[in-house]
Amino acid sequence: MKINPLNSGVYRKSMKKFLLDIPKIFFPAVLGLFYSCSASEEKTTPQRENISESVYASGIIRSKNQYQVYANANGLIETIFLSEGDTVGVGDPILVLQNEAGTLNRELAELARDYADLEKNQTRLKDFKINIDLAKSRMDNDSLLWVRQKRLREKEIGSLLELEQRRLAHENSRTSYEALLLKYEDLKREIAYNESSATKNLAISRTLENEFLVRSKIKGRIYALLKEKGEMVTAQTPLAILGSADEFLLELQVDEFDIVKVEKGQRILVTMDSYQGKTFEAKVNKIHPLMDDSSKSFTVEAIFVENPPMLYPNLSLEVNIIIQYRENVLTLPRSYILEDRFVVTADGDTVEVVLGISDFQKAEIISGLDEDTQVIRTGG
Repeated sequence: MKINPLNSGVYRKSMKKFLLDIPKIFFPAVLGLFYSCSASEEKTTPQRENISESVYASGIIRSKNQYQVYANANGLIETIFLSEGDTVGVGDPILVLQNEAGTLNRELAELARDYADLEKNQTRLKDFKINIDLAKSRMDNDSLLWVRQKRLREKEIGSLLELEQRRLAHENSRTSYEALLLKYEDLKREIAYNESSATKNLAISRTLENEFLVRSKIKGRIYALLKEKGEMVTAQTPLAILGSADEFLLELQVDEFDIVKVEKGQRILVTMDSYQGKTFEAKVNKIHPLMDDSSKSFTVEAIFVENPPMLYPNLSLEVNIIIQYRENVLTLPRSYILEDRFVVTADGDTVEVVLGISDFQKAEIISGLDEDTQVIRTGG
């Protein structure tokens, strides 16, 4: 039985390898032939210059410690003490809500505290002390009479009944005196307790009243007042936006495909619509590790190396985060490189090159070309 060589396995494998090798064999030649026929193509030579690879991101300016202000209670805004743009210190009042019941409770607590004050209750203690002194005098006198009666009885003067009466009188006066001492201690504890309890109730009343007074938590500036006098607000209603007056952060959104390249401390070049034609320098300060599912991006914080003359929260910006930087390397515009692999020389030869880092306009040439080789533009 004869075997058709065209159907053999060896033949099929050879043909498959030949077909796969066709692009490798003919593509550079066809490419060179095509561009050799285009004498009017733009030409250039590789140049030595600095080049950097960067990650693009957009974002906004945030004031440091920027936060939204909320009240701890519900009510009508009674008074707003400050205006937008004013500076504030820690604890400065911003606005207050109406709170008549809270004010009355605080005043009642102040009255109770004043009534229970230890100094105001000294007359009660002094009166009790007078009674104690009288009881002691009575006890001492009864003790003396009892002793005298015992001496008389020893001389058989007086009756046993008189002696017993003197003894009982002495014991009764002593018991009364000791009872008054115990009651005096109880009175002091009662007054101290009432004073402490009234003081705490007053502190609670003042705290509850202060919940209607909204204060600043930071030293900074009021950037926005979100409500007006007379408006009804709840504990979930934002009332104002506060932040640092002179310290700002860059809040950047970096795509999930680029986040692995970003590291703390990397240099950033910043452009803003507010400062057209100017570039500012910043550096990566913090990388938030949780990705936003909706935008598929990570939040990266950065700080300016030197602040622009004037900044406001929510100014938009665009940045390039420098990932790599090389100095005095051979570069070529990317429009002269095909498929990040080939270039066509002015002689029509197709040359394979090895690239290093690149940006949107040019790429580093590691090998394949020198500074004297002219190449033809291959892209748009």
